[in-house]
Amino acid sequence: MRRIPGFDASQYESTVVTASEVVISPVSGKADLKAFVDFAWDVYKDDPNWVPPLKDEVHGMLTPGKNPFFGHAEAQYFLARRGGAITGRISAHIDTLALTMPPEQGMGPGTGFWGMFDALDGESAQALIATAEDWLRGKGMTRALGPISLSIWEEPGLLTKGHDHPPTVMMGHHLARYQPWVEAAGYASVKELRTYELDITQDFPPLIQRIVKSGEKSDRIRIRKVDKRKFDEEAAIILAILNDAWGDNWGFVPITDEEVAFTGKKLKPIVFEDLIRIAELDGEPVAFMMTLPDLNEVLKPLNGNLFPFGWARLLWWLRKPKVRTMRVPLMGVVKRLQASRMASQLAFMMIEYIRRSAITDYGATRGEIGWVLDDNQGMNAIADAIESQVNKVYTVYEKPL
Repeated sequence: MRRIPGFDASQYESTVVTASEVVISPVSGKADLKAFVDFAWDVYKDDPNWVPPLKDEVHGMLTPGKNPFFGHAEAQYFLARRGGAITGRISAHIDTLALTMPPEQGMGPGTGFWGMFDALDGESAQALIATAEDWLRGKGMTRALGPISLSIWEEPGLLTKGHDHPPTVMMGHHLARYQPWVEAAGYASVKELRTYELDITQDFPPLIQRIVKSGEKSDRIRIRKVDKRKFDEEAAIILAILNDAWGDNWGFVPITDEEVAFTGKKLKPIVFEDLIRIAELDGEPVAFMMTLPDLNEVLKPLNGNLFPFGWARLLWWLRKPKVRTMRVPLMGVVKRLQASRMASQLAFMMIEYIRRSAITDYGATRGEIGWVLDDNQGMNAIADAIESQVNKVYTVYEKPL
């Protein structure tokens, strides 16, 4: 248990400032874990742009034996209390697969993480971060990255731009005051993750249209829908392209077969064949684009619970979803093509075909692409070419321990 005496917190923007000391304790048992999950509802109760996650899914993500992330990772969760009332939460965790990655790609030996970070005041924030750092040091870590909750493939980064509108499906949301608190703890930005938004009701610029039409005339190119009846086979194709395309990117950590199955089971209800495309060149799958209808639009009114009426509402929506926004969470072209004109041509063709389906079949008017690394020149160029604009930035911070 870590105790931080009360101090002058005037240097922090704060919603709760008292003379009581902050007490940090590890999460132990079901009651603590429930409090850890439920605390988000206290933090964001007055934030109109927060989308409450399904509580059962959050519990599953945090529980070893349910989330295959823990097949190669370990974590400890902590709660901050003042006068018995919870004032913050944080996770500290180590991913053994991340430890094996080359340091020049952002991970590597000695790199630990913290995430699931929320706090009501600056004093609690500082105490929580310091406790997470202590835990990581005790495990031999020499560097901390955060926030990452929990895997790099889930919700990495702290929202530092775009607090004024809700996140799309599988994206995080944080209070603006967290940024100065994290930076006051000695953290510096190491990477920015961008999302782009665009009006998909508008045709793409003439140059992009010509590139798409040129590809449609080529006998070498085929852009096909995925076949949901062959879900496992299609997932394997996409994973193979993803691992090849993203393998040299900052922050890349391999996805295990168990994690693919786990994520696939969660996503299968919102996988629609016309929204996920695979590009074949001379009969070989070489690129893919995954698009998801924004489930957050239907989740927000459920307030984290499927019962008593949430199930019916969600199942009815899934029969034929109508959404404002479509999100592209993943897109990749095999490495051997990435420096070629073919890569951008395939990308524009997939984007255009999915755009048409999104409008016609789902009533969508807005698209969001991301996240995209700030130094991913190819994807940033594609986003610029279709006249999209950066609408959110998530910052990953680092600090030597």
